[in-house]
Amino acid sequence: MKKYGYVRVSSKDQNVDRQVETLKKHGVDVENMFIDKQSGKDFNREAYKKLIEQLKAGDELYVKSIDRLGRDYEEIINQWRYLTKVKKVDIIITDFPLLDTRTKINGLTARFIADLVLQIMSYVAQTERENIKQRQAEGIRIAKEKGVTFGRPRSKIPENFKEVFLMYKEKEISKRQGAKLCNTNHNTFSRWIERYTKEQ
Repeated sequence: MKKYGYVRVSSKDQNVDRQVETLKKHGVDVENMFIDKQSGKDFNREAYKKLIEQLKAGDELYVKSIDRLGRDYEEIINQWRYLTKVKKVDIIITDFPLLDTRTKINGLTARFIADLVLQIMSYVAQTERENIKQRQAEGIRIAKEKGVTFGRPRSKIPENFKEVFLMYKEKEISKRQGAKLCNTNHNTFSRWIERYTKEQ
């Protein structure tokens, strides 16, 4: 049985010392720590993949907190099941004693409890994501009702547009010539024509 550690920060300039020190206190040697400095959005990480290759049945994997393992709970659950059921590795999340697959608690296996806790955490995270989306949608709707506009501000129609538009309307100039006279491009000039026509 070997003890391994996994450490992750989101960018190269972030410090890993706190995580490393925590894992040392749990008996993990530095040479058995695998460190990634990239986003936790998925598990396509160089050090993590090397760690998976090293792990053998009966080994213990220490991680300081669940968010160091990853950000997406569905992916975390899939990896957790792979590590515990396929690789037959024990996982210890040092900041969260319930996520420790080694022991029994009140007659229940710790692996069962850890799976259950992860499912609950996944449900809570998903519910919160949905609530955030709903709040954003409601905020946008209320803002629109109050006249707030979203997106890039509309480009200002120049002072000489009316004169140029009348020349275009009388077919004295082409649309491209009109755009040039207004110091803009063909597409913007077309939008100005559409907007000006609607406002008249």
